Amino acid sequence: MRLTAVVLAGGRASRMRGVDKPGLLLGGRSLLEHALAAVAAASLVVVVGPQRTVSRPVSWTREVPVGSGPLAALGAGLASLSEVDGLVAVLAADQPGVTADTVSRLCAALSDVDGSDGAVLVADGRKQWLTGVWRLAALRAAMPAELADAPLRAVFGGLHVVEVPAVVREGRDVDTPEDLAAWRAAHPD
Repeated sequence: MRLTAVVLAGGRASRMRGVDKPGLLLGGRSLLEHALAAVAAASLVVVVGPQRTVSRPVSWTREVPVGSGPLAALGAGLASLSEVDGLVAVLAADQPGVTADTVSRLCAALSDVDGSDGAVLVADGRKQWLTGVWRLAALRAAMPAELADAPLRAVFGGLHVVEVPAVVREGRDVDTPEDLAAWRAAHPD
């Protein structure tokens, strides 16, 4: 089944004091480039956020209004995939531990369970809603009419998901300067 991807690369980064999180460097690559590497198998990638220079062809879009939350960003990404069907990987650009292997495991888990709408990474007992692979039709059908500032659980909580346990550091994101320092200590440039 065809795999596409939506990478969320916007947001306010309030816990990072407003710094451009997707542009932060880790191991010589931006956090956005780490996310793009994780979806290398996708035939089409939509990045929701301000345009940047990246290493592969992507489509760009923004949520309306800008800064109205991850669900609005996801809605904008899905709107850019209106002519596409199949599977969509949904990733936040602040999880450098998510790799192409992570996305492959999510795809495999989804294909192994009949009737499931998606496969989501689970880390520390919590579903990582922005690290998953979904059936596009199910995700589109679950999207509410009003997206701005709505919680992700409003959509994902009603879907039948396969839980995929995180390995190593897959479920850890970069939300604070301390998170970034810990990642850099583990992966020096």
